[in-house]
Amino acid sequence: MQTTESTQQIQNSLAQFMGDDIRYVHPLNREVIYTPGVRYLAQACEAYWLIDAIASYYGSTQMNHAIKQDSRLSYLQFWTLLVTGQSAVLRARADQDVPPFIEQTIPFTDFPLESVDIWAGFDGSHWTLYLPSEH
Repeated sequence: MQTTESTQQIQNSLAQFMGDDIRYVHPLNREVIYTPGVRYLAQACEAYWLIDAIASYYGSTQMNHAIKQDSRLSYLQFWTLLVTGQSAVLRARADQDVPPFIEQTIPFTDFPLESVDIWAGFDGSHWTLYLPSEH
């Protein structure tokens, strides 16, 4: 990965996003939009694949089944990417104390951070992906 920012600079920059009205529409799943903070994360970490991975679940059988099992998932979800060495795991939960309803292994990544959280909220029309600081 050839990023111009250090890991510490990226983490410091991520903490500065506090939320605003700008949204970007995901090109493959127009039901998913994301904030400037998530866009910055994707750019700085060369990880648009992370947004794609999350967006790919919306409308899927797996997501629909999970929402039927736990109604909290119909309006708020907590996604985490955990990096270990050169691999990672993407998990989605309804809350911290419950098992993930999605768990995807990423066999190879050069994602520069050890972990990142992305929250997803449904406004009745779109799922918005945002950083916790943007809540």
